[in-house]
Amino acid sequence: MSAALVLAQAAEPINLNKGLAMIGYGLGAIGPGIGVGLIFAAVINGTARQPEAEGKLRGLGFQTFILTEVLALIGLVLYFIASTK
Repeated sequence: MSAALVLAQAAEPINLNKGLAMIGYGLGAIGPGIGVGLIFAAVINGTARQPEAEGKLRGLGFQTFILTEVLALIGLVLYFIASTK
């Protein structure tokens, strides 16, 4: 066996720091937060310009809101996975 393979097999698992996982989740939540703000700003702007399209814009806004929030929820799940190891 090569020396690198022996060292890789003998290595201990890396212990993730809970603090770093928390900072990572905080940074990862910035993107969905900005995205939600932009989505509803566009819905409000579109409704102000064309009030008769309010129903379509609101439905589309909530659909994209859900897709954006899924990113934050995935980050939350990954935080809990990282903090339990």
